[in-house]
Amino acid sequence: MSAVVGTSTGVSSVFEAGAEHEQVVFCSDRATGLRAVIAIYSTALGPALGGTRFHTYPDEASALADALALSRAMAYKAACAGLDLGGGKAVILGDPARDKTEALLRAYGRFIASLGGRYVTACDVGTYVEDMDTVARETRWVTGRSPAHGGSGDSGVLTAYGVFEGMRASARHRWGTPSLAGRRVAVSGVGKVGLRLVGHLVEEGATVLAGDTDPGALRRLGARHPDVRLVADPDELLRAEVDIYAPCALGGVLTDETVPALRAEIVCGGANNQLAHPGVDKVLADAGVLYAPDFVVNAGGLIQVADEIEGYSPERARARAARIFDTALDIFRLAEAEGVTPAVAAGRFAERRMTDIGRLRGILLP
Repeated sequence: MSAVVGTSTGVSSVFEAGAEHEQVVFCSDRATGLRAVIAIYSTALGPALGGTRFHTYPDEASALADALALSRAMAYKAACAGLDLGGGKAVILGDPARDKTEALLRAYGRFIASLGGRYVTACDVGTYVEDMDTVARETRWVTGRSPAHGGSGDSGVLTAYGVFEGMRASARHRWGTPSLAGRRVAVSGVGKVGLRLVGHLVEEGATVLAGDTDPGALRRLGARHPDVRLVADPDELLRAEVDIYAPCALGGVLTDETVPALRAEIVCGGANNQLAHPGVDKVLADAGVLYAPDFVVNAGGLIQVADEIEGYSPERARARAARIFDTALDIFRLAEAEGVTPAVAAGRFAERRMTDIGRLRGILLP
């Protein structure tokens, strides 16, 4: 078992890729087959909290790039949500259906423990509450645990709720009312978050189109909400005649090529890192599309698992997630006042808070 930063053939490129990050740890345990990257972007506001993604990557470089981008987004997410937490993310390379074992997860837990609380993990794509319970057998720096162990369970519950509140704020900013009744919404990806988001939208009276590459996910959605129109190819939703487009699967769906195809007036979804590159937010703005920054509106899951640190209270966590409505409106107003896109405004908001509050650590305590 080993933990290294960089490799003999790529140390310089690793340092260059993670230049903005405080720490990047590569974890390897041959006996269990564990290969993982833990990226800590910032601990200015507190321990870096972020989920563990278990995913089949084409190569190590892609896994590193994902960890770096996601950890930066988590730092911004925590800052915008008003949490006293930093941002981190971990990725485990492999097929969770084939490679996930108790021994591998516990080996991974020991790597987390070795960081002494600088990084706190939770669930993400490919990991679930039972996996966090297993990881927690080796380290206490774990959230997103099962209710049987004092946790909050599936963080998709408040992630979906927060996106819904962000969508209502977007509607208020664009159309003058937060009501989504009668609006047409395309939800791309109906897994843990998208499925619940559809539920909120249907209850609100919206007309929903939904797509997913997983036939099983579509069957589950169809059984629960038979009036929702299902699409097997999520790319169709980019071109659909809708009011709101909600990407809720993996990131990078908004590109220079896909944005011109959008018919929606608002983009607001649960996926992380929806923009293929930072300039896409300007492309959206030039096209007249209001973009709700993903790390602002999808912070509900982070808020939920962060609440476990105090001793989980469902009422307190939901009340905090409801504030995403006000935060999103603040970001939209700031963007207009400063003449920038909402994504730039949200980034500035997060950086200012990390700087202003992080500076207080310079006041030494006995």
